[in-house]
Amino acid sequence: MKCPYCGRDNTRVVDSRPADDNTSIRRRRVCDSCSKRFTTYEKVETIPLVVIKKDRTRQQYDRSKIEAGIMRACYKRPTSAQAIRDAVDDIEKAVFAHEDKEIDSKEIGELVMDRLKDLDGVAYVRFASVYREFKDVNTFMDELKKVLE
Repeated sequence: MKCPYCGRDNTRVVDSRPADDNTSIRRRRVCDSCSKRFTTYEKVETIPLVVIKKDRTRQQYDRSKIEAGIMRACYKRPTSAQAIRDAVDDIEKAVFAHEDKEIDSKEIGELVMDRLKDLDGVAYVRFASVYREFKDVNTFMDELKKVLE
């Protein structure tokens, strides 16, 4: 590691400890040339996940969009904020377990619907009505029958 003060690359680690809820390591270093101390952080480098939208455009994955969709579906429902956070965490784990670094928005939508089905039936139907773009009452009723079975 290059010293930020003198620019030499002969530094050593004098202390290491976890940081940011164990997602990174804080390292205290000292330069052997100028004896100044400095801190570095080591994090796992992740390749950003890309979501392929319905119109085939690509966007970087954004957790807040999933959270917002579930919050809208659960509006005025007896679903706790913790249950919603847990659902989003589960969906996110499944998304990042995907082998490719690109995922269709359809796959994410199906994951959300599967999780909402277990969480709250009404929220599931609300989300499905928007996500599947129901055109008439019959398609809506078909989805309701699936939930009731």
